[in-house]
Amino acid sequence: MKSYKTVVVGGVRTACLSRTDMIDLMVSDCDAARLGGPSAKIVFDVNGHALALSFWSPDFRKYLAEGDLIHADGQAIVATSRFLTRSPIPERSATTDFFHDAAAAAGRKGLRFYLLGATEEVNARCESKMKALYPELQIVGRRNGYFTPDDEPAICDAINASQADIVWVGLGKPNEQAFCIRNKSRLKAGWIVTCGGCFNYVAGDYPRAPAWMQSSGFEWLHRLVTNPRKLFWRYLTTNPVAIYLLLTQTTSQGVEVSA
Repeated sequence: MKSYKTVVVGGVRTACLSRTDMIDLMVSDCDAARLGGPSAKIVFDVNGHALALSFWSPDFRKYLAEGDLIHADGQAIVATSRFLTRSPIPERSATTDFFHDAAAAAGRKGLRFYLLGATEEVNARCESKMKALYPELQIVGRRNGYFTPDDEPAICDAINASQADIVWVGLGKPNEQAFCIRNKSRLKAGWIVTCGGCFNYVAGDYPRAPAWMQSSGFEWLHRLVTNPRKLFWRYLTTNPVAIYLLLTQTTSQGVEVSA
């Protein structure tokens, strides 16, 4: 059984894991699920947007609390853990990067992907791009993100029939977290991972920031400049709340958990 530390940053208990650690855990959990192990694990991410939503929305806060693993998608989460806790998070695990890490590992290990979310066009382009980048990767199913809760039992049946090991849910916060919590008991995959607009990034709709902006915590600024109509109001309202929570709702001591 694997173990790792978690630390509360901004009020959210976050895993102290590197991207390599996450891959090792993903492979182990998916292998266990294939052997009839525990139910699917829910993997969420936390960044400034998530912190603000957790402050404003009791429902979203409850969703996060029910996740099995929460990883640091935002550099501010990592930096705060280094300055204000005794259990620093090793590195940022941006979902857009981890998606590629997971694809490479899944290709090597024979693990299967299912892509759920985005428009039909974006979802299809994402699948095509990933198959070109990772020829060994098995994408055993995909579906766009336009459906109602009444459709979810049939969607889960289709995912289970595909025998997917890792289900990527790109419906945007808080819808993707709600979907995962509602359907955890229905899905038989090893990991169910929320991924926001990851499919759009892979498809080429959204540009990534330069590496120095990613590592210094200013990727949000690049996103704002390249997509101001969508993100200006979000960042104006969420960033101050996130900073407040990082400074007041971070605890110094980490906690060991068993995976």
